[in-house]
Amino acid sequence: MRYKKSLKELTIKDNFLFGAVMSDEENCRCLLELILATSISRVKVNKEKSIVYHPGYKGIRLDVYARDENNTRYNVEMQTLHKPALGKRARYYHSQIDMELLQAGADYSELPDTYVIFICDFDPFGAEKYVYSFENSCREAKDVKLREGSKSIFLSTCGTNPQEVFRPMVKFLNYVGANLKSSTEDFEGPFVAKLQRSVQTVKESRELEEQYMLFEEMLRDERAEGKAEGKAEILIDILQEHGPVSASLQERVFAQTDPEILRSWIKVAIHAQSVEQFEKDIMS
Repeated sequence: MRYKKSLKELTIKDNFLFGAVMSDEENCRCLLELILATSISRVKVNKEKSIVYHPGYKGIRLDVYARDENNTRYNVEMQTLHKPALGKRARYYHSQIDMELLQAGADYSELPDTYVIFICDFDPFGAEKYVYSFENSCREAKDVKLREGSKSIFLSTCGTNPQEVFRPMVKFLNYVGANLKSSTEDFEGPFVAKLQRSVQTVKESRELEEQYMLFEEMLRDERAEGKAEGKAEILIDILQEHGPVSASLQERVFAQTDPEILRSWIKVAIHAQSVEQFEKDIMS
């Protein structure tokens, strides 16, 4: 049985709490300024954003979706599981946002710039960087940019290059990577302190506690549909109750597309005493 956290047990890396804290537009503006190292006057946050461009396509539910005074759009996602094809996931998010923004008959020049930003509690590319930024450029002439207006940024809590990164960014990522107990410690930064106050306000809200319960029900209904990805997420949830789940094991779980195999692995995980035992049992 999947353990269900209460609202008070969440940290900023949990999607619901992250979305609730970033619905405060000042929090969101400060986060975007930190990530982009640029000044932003104001942002408008869409607090409940789902995009389904066509009923036959895969829809997306966005953690944080905002626009600034220049109509630049920002999608910020919290990622705790090392799912495969994260780059293609970013590409899909860009495409779905573009489809919604470009009305029929509009000129392509009207498309605003878009950023898709993943905050990862793991190293998505294995180069031990706190920040990975991607923008299309020409292979034959490196200084020639495509200028299509889409940028993808991946932040990692597992970076080892603090000398190359703005110090408040390191403090923020240390906070994201913290467990429940250490998340209340002093991270020596005004932005993190501001987020900690917002987290406490969210946890004390009866209204948001009710919203969280509805959010959990919605996720459970989605997982009950029997899709492979839903089963993989349930399996990782169970394993994390036994201890840390390595990136390689997470990748293996999400690479498995056979629902019946995942169902059998869930049964193994329920009875396993540790993550190591689970790995040993599914290999035997």
